[in-house]
Amino acid sequence: MTPDEEPVPWHRRLLGTPIGLLVVGLVLIWAVEIVDTVALGDRLQRNGIHPREADGLDGILWAPFLHSDFGHVASNSVPLLALGGLVSIRGMRYWARVTVVTVVVGGGLTWLTAGGSNHIGASGVVFGYLGAILGAAAFERRPRALAPAFLALGFYSGMIAGLVPQEFISWEGHLFGLIAGVAAARWMAEPRRPKETSFDNVQPWELDEPWLD
Repeated sequence: MTPDEEPVPWHRRLLGTPIGLLVVGLVLIWAVEIVDTVALGDRLQRNGIHPREADGLDGILWAPFLHSDFGHVASNSVPLLALGGLVSIRGMRYWARVTVVTVVVGGGLTWLTAGGSNHIGASGVVFGYLGAILGAAAFERRPRALAPAFLALGFYSGMIAGLVPQEFISWEGHLFGLIAGVAAARWMAEPRRPKETSFDNVQPWELDEPWLD
């Protein structure tokens, strides 16, 4: 920065990073729940995804910000930041595309095929991030894709239980969010470029090991 340039305000720097946008999104989720619970008598909750109903189509966009209670918000908050943070390692454009695909495709499939009358919560986005992390590891098999996948599985492998059909939980939203995340990872997977390998001074166990690339 030259002496003539003005410093960029902190809030603009914050909004220029995926982590900053995740934090802002989480603050907004909590604010919506507080207002809905304290002032609106939970009326906002009704604006989620209503499968195959025209008036529930816009819920695809609103559902991630709507929750049934504070416990619901709390259960999504930490994994949203943690898994979203792991996705954000790949950069703003990668994170933004994963988020948009998860919300639109995952929410769209939920609207098209799910049962129940109202699907809400950020858990579909959480599962989308998990799907993107695992998908990148499967499709790319590079250290920078494998390391986040090991971390995600180590801390959040129990999330797989959320894919089991059960009452009062939008397992369809979880499933389609995961599928959308995997699809986003496939779409943006970096192609593996063949390279010439000299076998001089190469140990036997280093051959045909894609994760060493």
